[in-house]
Amino acid sequence: MTDAPTTACLVEDLVALMRMEPLGDDRFRAQSEDIGTPAVFGGQVLGQSLMAACLTVEPDRPVHSMHAYFLLPGEHAPIDYSVDRVRDGRSFTTRHVLARQSGRIIFEMAASFQTRDSGVEHQLAMPEVASPDTLPSDRERRRALGDQLPEPFRVKGTAPHGIEFRTVEQDDLLAPLPREGGSAVWMRAVAPLPDDSHIHRALLAYASDHGLLRAAMIPHGLSFLTGQVRAASLDHAMWFHRDFRFDDWLLYVIDSPSAGGARGLCRGSVFARDGRLVASTAQEGMLRVREPRG
Repeated sequence: MTDAPTTACLVEDLVALMRMEPLGDDRFRAQSEDIGTPAVFGGQVLGQSLMAACLTVEPDRPVHSMHAYFLLPGEHAPIDYSVDRVRDGRSFTTRHVLARQSGRIIFEMAASFQTRDSGVEHQLAMPEVASPDTLPSDRERRRALGDQLPEPFRVKGTAPHGIEFRTVEQDDLLAPLPREGGSAVWMRAVAPLPDDSHIHRALLAYASDHGLLRAAMIPHGLSFLTGQVRAASLDHAMWFHRDFRFDDWLLYVIDSPSAGGARGLCRGSVFARDGRLVASTAQEGMLRVREPRG
């Protein structure tokens, strides 16, 4: 037997998470998943808000940028999204999205869409890193820790998911050594996705929040798995440069140019396997280190 039906179901669940229930007047409702984080995963809200905005835009205008703020922690419960049609221009379209739970605004996003135009072309070069085929998955590495993995991560942190991550650098998961430089992570959906570019971009927005703040922890030898860091995304910006498929491997290269004032600034570049730069990200997050217990 193969695990193909299982992986297909995992991706079906992920796609369903991005589907919006229309409520009328550019309002939508989406469900939530619990991946083991205290609050709803920020990437989920990023992807869902982008999908809500896409549903109010002509299909020939793909999203090229989004800028979001995480205002309050979300609950593992349905989320309502309302879209404001800010502008419909000849080439560009602008949407503003609010996410609400229990009558409170927990998130807001502005997104810009553009007709497909031609122009000058250049990009950063993709770094040379190990192939994803030579690397273990992050889930496999967490499972290999066995009883060493802290209790809060033993269930959700080792459960199968619709997205697979493979980190190039094999830092110790529980006691990483401080080092310079950032990190590179291969990622993809574990089964084929629908031929819907909105789904592919929404799922990349979802995945782009996974581990981005870790870039600010690498120079200090800190790890989320030890529970020594209290972290929360504050904002998230993303630019989509070229078309891609999220069911093929993408390389997420991240770094952190600055940290201070209990905040870390992190950046990311997303490359397709053929070397094309398909997206860029930036995020600032709260980072507070807990004092060790005496």
